Amino acid sequence: MRALPSPTAGPNRKRTARASGGITRSAALGLLAVGLALAGCAISSSDPSGPATTPPTSAEPLLAPDAVATLGEPEELTAGLEAPWGLTFLPDGTALVSERISGRILRVPSDGGEAQTIGIVPDVDVTSEGGLLGIAASPDFDADRTVYASVSGADENRIVALTIADDFGSLTVDRTLLDGIRTADRHHGGRLAIGPDGHLWIGTGDAFEPENAADDASLNGKVLRIATDGSIPADNPGDSPIYSGGHRNVQGIAFGPDGTAYASELGHRTWDEVNVLRPGEDYGWPETEGIAGDTGVAPIATIHPDDASPSGTAYASGSLWIGALGGQRLWQLPVDGGAAAAEPVEHLVGTYGRIRTVEVAPDGTLWLVTSNTDGATWGGTEARPGDDRILRVEVEAPAP
Repeated sequence: MRALPSPTAGPNRKRTARASGGITRSAALGLLAVGLALAGCAISSSDPSGPATTPPTSAEPLLAPDAVATLGEPEELTAGLEAPWGLTFLPDGTALVSERISGRILRVPSDGGEAQTIGIVPDVDVTSEGGLLGIAASPDFDADRTVYASVSGADENRIVALTIADDFGSLTVDRTLLDGIRTADRHHGGRLAIGPDGHLWIGTGDAFEPENAADDASLNGKVLRIATDGSIPADNPGDSPIYSGGHRNVQGIAFGPDGTAYASELGHRTWDEVNVLRPGEDYGWPETEGIAGDTGVAPIATIHPDDASPSGTAYASGSLWIGALGGQRLWQLPVDGGAAAAEPVEHLVGTYGRIRTVEVAPDGTLWLVTSNTDGATWGGTEARPGDDRILRVEVEAPAP
């Protein structure tokens, strides 16, 4: 298995087929693809820090239906939002939500109700998919009043630190943590998450130029990891923000209770992916998409883009919960220690349209952010009365 070189190695690296257990990735995944219909499920190594294993070519026992978490009925918390994108929770249980096109950040009460406008992030350049994207509150928000945001600019995309006023009546840009991310009309990535390590994890897109994902000198088509002061963590794979490469468009990042890092990735025309992120690894794009190809680390699950086009991802009660844009549904993928534990399960198919973001609230419920007013031309849907909205859903843990 080939490790992703340091970005100093230059942009023209040659990818090699990943082999494990004496067979190539393409041979194993060719066998895995037999029988796939709506979704594919591939089991990888249970140790997220160790080498990935080739997905099995024989059937593995899966969790029984009564051993998988289920969902309650959605409850509407707030409505009338304009192209919402990111959401993050504050220590008091309220949430902040970003609007892609307006550049606004709003505060949503923990028990629902009208959202309060805090302020507008300056210098946001709006394109088909760009604008004000993901946000993540500082772990020390009560003390530092800091929220991190992914901002699309006219010349480049950047990650900034915002300061929220004590009365939530205004915001200011405190500093830029990271810039130099190429911008484009589409494929911005934009998801931010604070990991269990306290660092800021950032999903980027390939800026609609697939070769960027394979370019070690580019921050595009990557998962980036930086400290909250903008510095590079000492245990990053190289002297760079790059944690992993070979991604097409990462819009979902989540962490399991064992620290496993998961990412959802929009595919091209055949396979969307759910990956376990490992430092320094290459995930295959553009030579490989999902199970089609023989480069990079294999995904733990794949779903056809018509049924997914995954965006926000969260972990709760033994499963990943993945919002689908084009698929207009919520996907559930039971996982265990970095492996898929059952086939993906679909929920809310077509009920609320496109689902952009999924986050776990302090009380353990899921908050879902719809995305029907963003003007999407692919996988788009007519806005429903009240769109866009935030929904709260109880997650019922599986029987012990």
